[in-house]
Amino acid sequence: MILYSCILLPVSAIFAILSFKIYNGKTELIHDYHQTNVKDKEAYGKGFGKALGVIAAGIFLSGIVGLLGDSNTIAIAAVIVLFAGLFAGLWCIYRVQKKYNSGIF
Repeated sequence: MILYSCILLPVSAIFAILSFKIYNGKTELIHDYHQTNVKDKEAYGKGFGKALGVIAAGIFLSGIVGLLGDSNTIAIAAVIVLFAGLFAGLWCIYRVQKKYNSGIF
């Protein structure tokens, strides 16, 4: 599980950095296709950045759970936390896309 955590913790840092940059206005990090109908880029960036932050938090928490031990129960818990965080973050991205882009694409 230490390898799992050694992979997920830096990945969560990358997602957190991207989240921070998008939240602070670098919406060009999001593909233009996803911003076709967006009128308020600032609010869109803040919403998308928060949603990406949820994904980063889920990945980070999963990595932390992975550090708690090497049992199968810990491994299953870490994967459950990972998928819960990814699902929550993707749901938030879906909501932001629906609100600011009038659709997911």
